[in-house]
Amino acid sequence: MARIIITCGKLCSGKTTYAKKLANELPAVDFSVDDLTLLLLGPYPGEVLDEYVEKLEGYFFEKSIELAKRGISSVIDIGLWTKAEREAVKRFYLKRGAACELHYIKISDSVWRERVEMRNKDVKEGRNSAYYVDENLLKKFESFFEEPSPDEVDEIVFSE
Repeated sequence: MARIIITCGKLCSGKTTYAKKLANELPAVDFSVDDLTLLLLGPYPGEVLDEYVEKLEGYFFEKSIELAKRGISSVIDIGLWTKAEREAVKRFYLKRGAACELHYIKISDSVWRERVEMRNKDVKEGRNSAYYVDENLLKKFESFFEEPSPDEVDEIVFSE
């Protein structure tokens, strides 16, 4: 039976690494918002990022249903940083008669901070094409991230 798995977690928590690994193991199609927005906008996307993310997520959700009907699993690599977003995604799939699994990538605050710093250093030095997490993005993220409760997610994956 085809599965639709959606990641949830902080910036730099290991969602992409987990999604790619899981997609290989299942097998499944791996949809990554970051991969496409980086391709389209580069590492410094500015104010248009949120608009592109919203459009890509909608596209990925629709495609994952289409693939599931054909017996193909999907792993969608996104953040789902608020409870409202997580609830909306669940409603989206239920309304269309499909089920999705939310996998939360949990990371300690100290390891998370280290990863953000390492990622920024790698981006500055050209060793990584990921987004640079400047102070504004970090503050924006911290102002609205809501850690999911265990009853919101189907699986908790601990990242170190």
